[in-house]
Amino acid sequence: MFNTQEKRERALGVKLFTKPHRCNSPKCALTRRASRPGFHGKRRRRALSEFGQQLQEKQKFQWSYGLRDSYMKRIFREAVKNPAVTGDTIIHLLERRLDNVVFRLGIAPSRSVGRQLVGHGHIMINGRKMTIPSYRVRVGDIITIRPESSGYALFQNLSATLKNYTTPEWLAIDDAKIEGKVLRLPSETEDSFDVNKVVDYYAKIVK
Repeated sequence: MFNTQEKRERALGVKLFTKPHRCNSPKCALTRRASRPGFHGKRRRRALSEFGQQLQEKQKFQWSYGLRDSYMKRIFREAVKNPAVTGDTIIHLLERRLDNVVFRLGIAPSRSVGRQLVGHGHIMINGRKMTIPSYRVRVGDIITIRPESSGYALFQNLSATLKNYTTPEWLAIDDAKIEGKVLRLPSETEDSFDVNKVVDYYAKIVK
């Protein structure tokens, strides 16, 4: 079966954890086939130019969050206008997306699943159904599962799973109620990205 996400991981040579359960198992694409996809994939990887490194880091960043390049450009333009450090602002804006928060809270196993849960109306913000994955959470927001969705297969045994889950410091989760809360705004990401290279990349192509 053609799997774009796994081909991307093989092309970059890094795990993006778009499918975390698979990435942590012997079925991981990089474990089974470490070479790049395509006819010439087994050739030795060439040293990248400075721009190539920036492009690769941008791709890691973009594909991990599951966003289109046009959206990333909009985020960059917004971040540049902010007086704070551009790289920190980009992370700040992306981490506040509701689909990412659902993932960070442990309610969803990946950002893509988090996006589906929000889009299908399974998630509530402060007691109101929210269907916009790009919604930016605020300090004090309460994230819960819609009562009508409690029987959804993904949420079965979720309380038990969350007991062993550690959220980022800016978030909190009540595993018994499956209720998340935004304690403060994020300042960094737990992922191993070089956001400065991402900023340098967009600074060259965004007008």
